[in-house]
Amino acid sequence: MHNIPNEVRLIMVDPKRVELTPFNSIPHLATPVIVDTNKALGTLRGLNQEMDKRYQKLAASGARNIAGYNRDKQGEEKLPYLVLIIDELADLMMAGFDEVEHILCRLAQLARATGIHLVVATQRPSVDVVTGLIKANFPTRISFAVTSQVDSRTILDGAGAEKLLGKGDMLYMPTEAAKPKRLQGCFVSDAEIERLVYFWGSQRREE
Repeated sequence: MHNIPNEVRLIMVDPKRVELTPFNSIPHLATPVIVDTNKALGTLRGLNQEMDKRYQKLAASGARNIAGYNRDKQGEEKLPYLVLIIDELADLMMAGFDEVEHILCRLAQLARATGIHLVVATQRPSVDVVTGLIKANFPTRISFAVTSQVDSRTILDGAGAEKLLGKGDMLYMPTEAAKPKRLQGCFVSDAEIERLVYFWGSQRREE
């Protein structure tokens, strides 16, 4: 984590309440980790509106994207990058399928220029969670080990993820790639996460 809170703000959604809640103390959070699905839906709506407001600011300043907008803001308040992290998409889809699909697809299509980025994960890669529309708008995808070839095809449009070994073994499908690349993810222990959270929490206390 190399960026200061003024530069990057994180919005974390964790319906399971165990994966992302340890990060509640870091100053980068735009809001405490969201565990309620109804509140998460409201956050998605708000992020959709924020994107539209940012496009209005870009148009008024003549900037094509957030980098150009911030470059022209010498000594003035810049727009922070916003990163939405959803730990379990399936829970949100059950709470509001059509609306969640619509907003996620709209953000994926349009939000990058305004500095809004999405990281969306699920442990249920079924077609009622990773829909065709969602998949079409998220061209960069990662799959860890899955139980079946069907699940692999749902994520990557091809087999292979069902043969992964686990423990960070992954297939990475970058945008416009003909086939995925096999990579090894790093293991981050709970103790390392605690050290990171403590470090950034202490920076906030010193301020």
